[in-house]
Amino acid sequence: MLKGKKIILGVTGSIAAYKAVYLLRLLVKEGAEVQVIITPAGKEFITSVTLSALSGKPVLSEFFANNDGTWHSHVDLGLWADIMVVAPASANTMGKMVNAVCDNLLITTYLSAKCPVLVAPAMDLDMFAHPANQRNIEQLRLFGAQIVEPGTGELASGLEGKGRMEDPEVIVERIKEVLGTEKKKSLTGKRVLVTAGPTYENIDPVRFIGNYSSGKMGFAIAEALADRGAQVELVAGPVSLSQSNSLIKRTDVISAREMHKVCQGVFPDCDAAVFAAAVSDYAPSQPELDKIKRKDENLSIHLKANPDIAATLGAAKQKHQVTVGFALETSNQEANALKKIEKKNFDFIVLNSPNKAGEGFMTDTNRITLIHKDHKKESFPLKSKKEVAEDIVSALEKMLLK
Repeated sequence: MLKGKKIILGVTGSIAAYKAVYLLRLLVKEGAEVQVIITPAGKEFITSVTLSALSGKPVLSEFFANNDGTWHSHVDLGLWADIMVVAPASANTMGKMVNAVCDNLLITTYLSAKCPVLVAPAMDLDMFAHPANQRNIEQLRLFGAQIVEPGTGELASGLEGKGRMEDPEVIVERIKEVLGTEKKKSLTGKRVLVTAGPTYENIDPVRFIGNYSSGKMGFAIAEALADRGAQVELVAGPVSLSQSNSLIKRTDVISAREMHKVCQGVFPDCDAAVFAAAVSDYAPSQPELDKIKRKDENLSIHLKANPDIAATLGAAKQKHQVTVGFALETSNQEANALKKIEKKNFDFIVLNSPNKAGEGFMTDTNRITLIHKDHKKESFPLKSKKEVAEDIVSALEKMLLK
């Protein structure tokens, strides 16, 4: 499945470096072309001879290999690769990646890479759990790297805990997911409604009631669905985003009532709906036709309730249809999410919060918990919204294909 793919495998100073040998062997067996870059510390754990024999290429480590002026261009390497995988990734290397400490070829190549980056941490449990290390891991996610969470078990120190580099077989599957080679068009023939972005409710011709939603989550879900073959009806509030997949039909709206009207027309012919939009609950009952002029006294605006799009369509849902909602909660999170499932007839809900950095509105990452109608739940670590979208679509796919 990886035939012809160009992969940079970064090996760092960790006792788990021996697993890189097995990972390399699997990648080569899949038909990938692998260029190994090893850090100076990595050479203390595994030899370049072993890695070169398996990859069929010289192992790179130093900037300058000879005394004739030739050098290994990190820029060329970064442009060459389809994906860069750092496995194992030591705490030291991840710290350098975050802070652009360019004292070896691996770090300079990472900073030059134009391709996706996959990082598989490996270290003792206390090192992994240390706030400084966790901060670096989260920062790597914010930079766009995808983290292969380490496993839990017996460590080289003899202690038990989280820190074991994930098995090479699992890392290979993650590589395939990232490169899209394993994406099946499993949702071909399915039609899915997705709402995205905020809605704006006019106060007067120049002012509105709105929210901070960027639409990134909804658009990522639409792309993930289309990548799996679904025909997507994307109803978008006012956002500055674009879609790339031809299977996405986009309709732009401004207000909640406009979104409601479009969704009512589309939903009966859909197999599922994902309500990712942050719809305004209220709108001014009498928007002014002219701009409101400032006065010394306070201004009061009377609000009326907007239609509840998710609840309306949930009540009209047919047996074959699946609906997915979102709950952005600041307190009593699970209790409020469960109430929404019941009130709006969702099959499952995506719970998230704006309480921590990197989560909620106006970010490129999110941390979610999926809660199903039967109260089963699954929590995920902080990920890019593209990765979060894949998790949500995978859960939806299971329900659609039952």
